[in-house]
Order: sequence, then C-alpha cells, then structure tokens
Amino acid sequence: MTVSPRACARLSLITLALALAGCVTAPRAPVTLNLVAINDFHGNLEPSKYTYTSAATGKSETLRAGGIEALSGALATWRKEDKDLLFIGAGDLIGASPALSSMWADEPSIEAMNLLGLRLSSVGNHEFDQGRKELLRQQAGGCDSPRPGKACRLTPVFGGARFTYLAANVLDSATGKPFMPAWRVEDVKGVKVGVAGAVLQGTASVAVASAIAGLQFIDEADAINKALPQMRADGAKVFIALIHEGGRTDESPDQPGCKGLTGGVVDIVKRLDPAIRLVITGHSHQGYLCTVDGRVVTQADAAGHLLSRIAMKVDPVSGAVADIDVRNIVMNPEQFPADPKVSSYLANVKERSRTALAKPLGKLGTASVARKANEAGESPLGNLIADAVLAATQAQGAQIGFMNNGGIRKDLETSDAALTTNFGHAQAVLPFGNTLVVMDLSGAQLRRLFEQQWQRPSASSATILQVSQGLTYRWDDKRPVGQRLVPGSLKFNGAPVEDNKTYRVVANNFLAEGGDNFPEFAKGTNRVDTQVVDLDALSDYIAKHPGVDGAAAGMAPAVRIDKVRAQQRSNAKTL
Repeated sequence: MTVSPRACARLSLITLALALAGCVTAPRAPVTLNLVAINDFHGNLEPSKYTYTSAATGKSETLRAGGIEALSGALATWRKEDKDLLFIGAGDLIGASPALSSMWADEPSIEAMNLLGLRLSSVGNHEFDQGRKELLRQQAGGCDSPRPGKACRLTPVFGGARFTYLAANVLDSATGKPFMPAWRVEDVKGVKVGVAGAVLQGTASVAVASAIAGLQFIDEADAINKALPQMRADGAKVFIALIHEGGRTDESPDQPGCKGLTGGVVDIVKRLDPAIRLVITGHSHQGYLCTVDGRVVTQADAAGHLLSRIAMKVDPVSGAVADIDVRNIVMNPEQFPADPKVSSYLANVKERSRTALAKPLGKLGTASVARKANEAGESPLGNLIADAVLAATQAQGAQIGFMNNGGIRKDLETSDAALTTNFGHAQAVLPFGNTLVVMDLSGAQLRRLFEQQWQRPSASSATILQVSQGLTYRWDDKRPVGQRLVPGSLKFNGAPVEDNKTYRVVANNFLAEGGDNFPEFAKGTNRVDTQVVDLDALSDYIAKHPGVDGAAAGMAPAVRIDKVRAQQRSNAKTL
C-alpha cells in the first residue's frame, strides 16, 4: 500500500507527541523519612533509673529504662516497619560512663552503637574527655591510645566506629578547617538528606583544657549554615542539624509541640538557615518535643532512657517538608525484647568485667548517698567526695577540698543488705579518672572563687562547689552578682577567712585548669599535680571510714553551705 506524503507527516506528528508524552514524569507522592535519635548515652550499656511525668496520664512514673538490649529491641521493631530507618545521635555517646564501659576505654559503647546501626552523630563535649587523639582513635580504630591500660584490653583488635562523628564548628587551630567531617549526605528512599553536626561553642568551659589544645570551637549556627551550600552541591534537598547543646522546659518529655523551651539552644535554632526544619539536640539531659521559630527541636533525655522517633513527610523532588511528627518513646526493657546478638555481646562484656566491678570497698551508713543538692547547693555525696580528696592530699599540705557537681554522675549505692559499696558503684560516681591538683589560693582569691558560682554565661545556672569539712559560708541570691557572699560568713575552722592569708586547696584537674567557668582556680600558685586519681581517693576514704555519711545521706539541713531565706531577711529588717 502506498502512503501519501501528507499522511506520513500526520503519522510523524502523532509519533512525536507520543514520544514527548512518555518523557513527562508523573508527580511523585510524598515520601515519609523515618528517623530515630539518641543523645547523651554516656556508655550506659545497662538500664538505669528514670523518673518522668507523662503528658498522657499526668502521673509521675519511675522505672529502669534504657540499656542496649531495650534499644536493640525497639530499633529492630521499627526497622520491620521501615528498613530504611535512619538512626542518628547528638553527642556524648561516650564519656562520663559507668565502669562497664569506661574500664575498657569506652570501646564497648562504640561497638554497641555499631551493633545498633547508628549512622551519624555530632560530637559532644564528653567525646573530648580523653583528648583529641583518643577521639580520633575511637572513630578510626586501633590501639595507639593515651589509655594503654584500658584500650584494646576487652578484645585485642578495636575497629572503631562504623558511624561518622560530625563536628562542623570544631576547627583545627593550625588549619582553620574542621578537624572531623562537618556534614554527611545520606540517601534515604531516593531522597538526599544533608546532616550537619556541632557541639556547644562553650566546650572549653566544660572540658579539660589540655584535652582540647589546638582546637577552636566557633559559633554553632554559623558553622552549620556554612555547611548548607556544600550539602546542596552534593545533592541534598532535606536538611537536619545535630547540635550537642540543649535547653529546658517544664513540659512533659512526651508532650508534642511544647512552646516553653529555654536555654542555650534556642538562640542557635533561631539563627539557623530556614531550610533546616528539624534540630536534634543534647547536653541538657532533658526529654522534649518543642517548636522553636517554626522548627521541630527534640531531645531524648539521657542514658538511653528515651529514643526520639521522627517521621518527616517530604516532597522527593523539591525536598519541601510537609509535616514532621515526633514522639519520645520510653525504652522499657519489658516492652522491647532484645536482639540476641546484642544480648550476647552485653553478656560477654559483663562477664569480662564482673570481678573488677564487684570488688568491695567498704560499708556505708546508708543504702545510698545522694548527689541531689539542697536549696543552698550542698549535697551529701558532694561533701563526702570533698572530704575524700582532702584526706588524700593532706600530706601535700591541703587544707580545703573542692568538688564540682557536674563531675558527680550518680548516687553512691550499695550492693547488699550489709550496705557494702563496691568499685563499680564508686566508679559510676566518678567516671572521669581526674587527678588531684594541690595549689595555693589567698583568702581574697577564695572569695572571688565563690562569687564565680553565680557569674555564669547567660544560658547557665549557678554551679555550687562542694567543699570539705571546716569551710563554711552563707550566700544570698537577693544580693547583686559578685556580692552574694554574706559579709563575715566565709570561715575556715570557725575563723574568718583573711584576704591576705594563703590557703592550700585541692581540686580535680578539670577544676584546677579553670573548668566549669571557675577561672580563679587557674590562677593558683605552687601547683602540684599529685597524680592521685579522684576515684582512688574516694575508694580509699570509704575503706578507712566504715559507715561514712549515714547521718547526712537523707538530705540533712545545710552543714557547710547556707542560703539566706526570706524569713531570715524579714527578721533582720525588724531588728
């Protein structure tokens, strides 16, 4: 059959139209990206006490929550629903850890995160506890460690983290560049997700100075915003920030859309690029699901007590975020049966650790010595530790002992009806392995030191130093900052502290270098690092003082530190 030229032309146009129609891609449906976030795990391989008030019931509940077995069960359950689930963290996965992890240089916690399938985490300030070299070893693996007595002792080979630490705002002072990756792009269900990580800019105030030598900590928001064009160039369309800085709220940890968040992270969030709709935070050890400046801001308490479960509904082409649903889920071991591989790993670590952890130290006068402070800022456990460090260094002339609250990580507990405490319990209280430094301070310096308890950065609350027996004072929060010591109240062994007199004091090396925003310690003279470890000092003190701290353990009235109360002011006015 012969086809006319005009018919051929019509056929060609139809063919072309059909071909063009085939090239047009139909709009893709929104994609739900499922994420799970953890922060401030601190090597808590086993469950620990957790008390919270649920928004659903309004009731306070207490249980043992967390531990890698419960975490593994939850993640396994949720991965059955979505195999592409992305597990990420916001720092302090290691450091300030119980002995089960710290006695092995935190290698068990790194391996636990590997088993749980963690992909990314910002660094936290505690990742720097053992210094830059050790952090890089824990990322890359190997046995060249500043802790040769602990590293590669659990297993002869340590492979390091199979997840990536992110540190956008931590720069090598020599090069001006991030000393670890600033960001990573993850492909989740065909959507490129850019994740940037940062640690609080004030890390220098909460880390041992020697551990972060050669590093510079810059503004968190500026560093993350700088990473966005680089992530976009790598194809990212959805953006998440992991920030190891946090806030506080009175709202329940499972209350969605909380509005009352305060603290250091709030200003950071407000200055982030608008493309960042989700900010996962840490550091303040609170659970919250808040909204700040139109963004979702989460935190999952600490120690694995909670996991934040997040569902982001996004346009796969533009990356536009249509909705973010967030929930904080309590990690109740009874509700999440463990992954057998994780249970087997934990059992092996516990068996290897059993003998050392169970070593008895001595008897206490109570089942538990509390770290919780009274209204004046004094705690039974703080008193005990301050007395212990003083006793350990009196041969070097120490007269007054100090302890910082932040270094006391747990209550001091006992292991049996005879009120015996063991190495594992003591190590959980003082996990850092700080050494004790003796120095001279004048009476005037002591006054300035105590006033620095209230001269804090704007986002921080007062930090009351724990003091040894013999040192007493009163303070008044209605007096101006810098003048809160009540005149004439600062006394040593009952005598007023004299400005021109020299006093020999002892503190851990973190405080001695000016840590926790106490720069007066760094000005001390005739300094001697005794190389006595604070944990050894506490252990020795308990052994030599059976029944210690029984009377004070129940939060007795202030003995060393007193705070002026409203009634006392009223009485003073009427005199």
